[in-house]
Amino acid sequence: MKKYTLNNGLRVVIETIPTSRSVSFGIWVKTGSRYETPSNNGISHFIEHMLFKGTKRHSAKEIADRFDGIGGNVNAFTSKEYTCYYAKVLDQHLPIAVDILSDMFFESQLAQEELAKEKNVILEEISMYEDTPDDTVHDLASRASMGDHPLAYSILGTAERLNAMGPADLRQYMSERYSVANTVVSLAGNVDEKVLELLEKHFGGFNVAGQEMKLEAPAFRPGALFHKKKTEQNHLCLTFPGVANDDPKMYAMILLNNTIGGGMSSRLFQEIREKRGLAYSVYSYHTSYADSGLFTVYAGTAPKQTQDVYDLTLEMLADVQAKGLTEAEIHRGKEQLKGNLILSLESTSSRMNRIGKNELMLGRHYTLDEMLQRIDDVQAEDIEAMIARIMGEAGSIAVVGAKENVLSGLGREFLVSSSTEEASGE
Repeated sequence: MKKYTLNNGLRVVIETIPTSRSVSFGIWVKTGSRYETPSNNGISHFIEHMLFKGTKRHSAKEIADRFDGIGGNVNAFTSKEYTCYYAKVLDQHLPIAVDILSDMFFESQLAQEELAKEKNVILEEISMYEDTPDDTVHDLASRASMGDHPLAYSILGTAERLNAMGPADLRQYMSERYSVANTVVSLAGNVDEKVLELLEKHFGGFNVAGQEMKLEAPAFRPGALFHKKKTEQNHLCLTFPGVANDDPKMYAMILLNNTIGGGMSSRLFQEIREKRGLAYSVYSYHTSYADSGLFTVYAGTAPKQTQDVYDLTLEMLADVQAKGLTEAEIHRGKEQLKGNLILSLESTSSRMNRIGKNELMLGRHYTLDEMLQRIDDVQAEDIEAMIARIMGEAGSIAVVGAKENVLSGLGREFLVSSSTEEASGE
């Protein structure tokens, strides 16, 4: 991987893979729901949609036709801390991809007519999301853990906020967040530094200074939230503090998560699903941000089994706290993590994602050998320290279900104190 800087200061990272016949190209912007306010929540995701709705040179259909015509893929996604516009094409078609994506990035019309249509599309996306309780419970878990901090905001926003947004609002937000300092271009595949001339042509005129925004880390709170919805299952999340993107003990956190609920061999999956048949979906995951993180356990189960799943989860977490992980679990977790890492590097898309995100969020990169060594360097005492760190205080609980009394039925004194409880039936 090599890093370059265009004449205007725009950062470019390139990973050359001569044996590949494809190139993945991405434009990364440090913006997402974390950078929003209650009044414009959802605007980052709205802008992501609108950049596909036509420019002075290309209509929305022409953008789709051009990529279909070369057998390429083009898409985008928005997270809480960044937005990425990307394409994957044959190496010979990279100039077309750079031309169209840069045109979308700089010259999107944000026309009122298209804005109105896309609002409706996103409203349908919100409705689809709200109809999926095993998705919405994770947003609820963020709110239970971080309250009204921007990291707890929904990426999609709300119907009320979206309906109030006009083209001027989107342009104003882009002038603040879509700046040279907040943007990174990443490429991976059959490409080398010769592409810099092409990038200078299309991105050299980018000179938006934007605005600096000081971030405040969220304070974890042991909250309890309930969302009432007619469902056949209760959807439950137990959440604890996690670690930030750049935490030196990140791999200890990942190994701990893998053992607790990161796969089919994990303790949660084996005990709750395989041994007892109490849930179809049960797992844990860790989410890291620039300055914080969350570790979450999720399960979806029938109301009559919720107490059992909850109790078993607490017993398993208590056992991890008391005894740590076994040597066999640590060894298996390391091999699993190394295997997943190496296999992920077989794709130009995943390599483009890795170097783009690392440059944008961390400003540094590790070689494959360095990453493998960091995994091997994790010791049992590192994981024990991580267990004490993330489970050393009360966690939060979030439930989506049909009956609100599910919260009162759980022995959540193990997780939350009565002084911090709150219930929501929204």
